[in-house]
Order: sequence, then structure tokens, then C-alpha cells
Amino acid sequence: MNEDLRIGLAEALGTAVLVFGGAGTAIFATGGFGETLSVGILGVSLAFGFSLLCMAYLIGRISGCHINPAVTIGMLATRKLEPAKSAPYFIGQFAGGIIGAALIALILVGTDGYLSLAQDAGFASNGYGIHSPGGFDLLSVAVVEIVATAVFVLIVLGTTDQTGVPKGFGPIAAGIGLALVHMISIPVSNTSVNPARSLGTAVFQGDWALGQVWAFLLFPAVGALLAGAIWYVLESRPVADEGRSA
Repeated sequence: MNEDLRIGLAEALGTAVLVFGGAGTAIFATGGFGETLSVGILGVSLAFGFSLLCMAYLIGRISGCHINPAVTIGMLATRKLEPAKSAPYFIGQFAGGIIGAALIALILVGTDGYLSLAQDAGFASNGYGIHSPGGFDLLSVAVVEIVATAVFVLIVLGTTDQTGVPKGFGPIAAGIGLALVHMISIPVSNTSVNPARSLGTAVFQGDWALGQVWAFLLFPAVGALLAGAIWYVLESRPVADEGRSA
């Protein structure tokens, strides 16, 4: 099979599972269908983290398991990925995000009124103002999304540096990192840090989320570029040190 196709399919599969696992938990298991089913913010955060961790072990050897356009932007910014090879990542991620959200909608549409109930509740979409879980304004959402994405992408950049992480442990750090940023930012923005995840749920929310999704395409991208800049500074070495190590 063509390498670009393999990467695109792997990224689509991984992103679909991430959205199905994380957003699916947020929709099905946070009280919308009975309070006894609620797993709360911690449960949703772990669902996203576990989904990433599992997919990293499954498709990491094929594509590196970015399953997030912000991660791919961070890889491009730090020259860990060549621009000419990035298209299958972005295409696979956005397609996978929509597929994952479509699977959730398919489950909901099978029971009368459940899809409308989930859409009215936001369909796990990201938002600001009245659509922020805690009523946070656009500035607050911008700050939390940029900072949370930068932190998460930095973790990924660090765990893909083979000189600093024992082999096989990278996915664990990345999964924990994703859970961490969700615990921090769910009350503010419902946590994006991933444009593909945001677009997927916005499409099936079908109302206000499509009008606000621009923020969750833009702010994670800015956070990823910030992470790339920080990584460049952290990894740079004085000329004298480079000379001594040569």
C-alpha cells in the first residue's frame, strides 16, 4: 500500500477512536441520559487520555500517532516532519474527527429524541461565552486553549525525542498529558487542543458550534507554534557546548 495512504488511514482511524472515546464519553456518560451514569470531568479527561494512549501503541509505528492537527503543526515547526509529507496527516485527522462524531450520532439517532437531546446539550462541542461550560469569555478561552495546547504539544515533542524517553513509554506520557490538559480546561472551553476533534463534534451539533469552531481551529494552531518556539529554545545548545561534544 502507498505510504501516504497508510499514514492517512492510520491517522483517520486514530482520530476517529479519539473522538468516539473522548467525546462519546462526554455525551453518553456525563448525566445527559441519567445522573447515575455521570463520570464527571475526571472520567472524560481519562477517556481522551486512554484513547490517545491506546492508539499510540496501535498506529504509532505507522504514522507516529499525531491524530491532532496541532501535533502535526508542532512537528512541522520543529522540523520533525517535512511539509511535503504533512497532507495525509491533516486529511486523515479531519476525516477521522468527522467519522468519530458520525458514529456517536448514529448511536443516538437509533433512539427517538436522543440525538436532539445531545445536540441541545452541545454534542460535546467546544464553545465560549454562553456556550462555555463555565461561561468563560473568548479571551479566557483563547488563553486556556493556547496554553493547554502548547503544554500538550511540548509533551509530545519531548516523548518523541528518543534520547530522552525510554522506548515504549512515550504513549503513556502523552496520554497522561492529554488527560491533564482536559482536567484543567474542560470547565473553560470544554477542551479542544485538537482542531479535528472540534470540527467533528461541531458538524453534528449543527447550530451554534459551527459559528464558534473557528476559535478552536485557530487557538490550538497558535499553541502548537508556541510549543515549537519553546522547544527550539529548550533544545538549542551554545556553540561552545556543541564544539566540546563533537
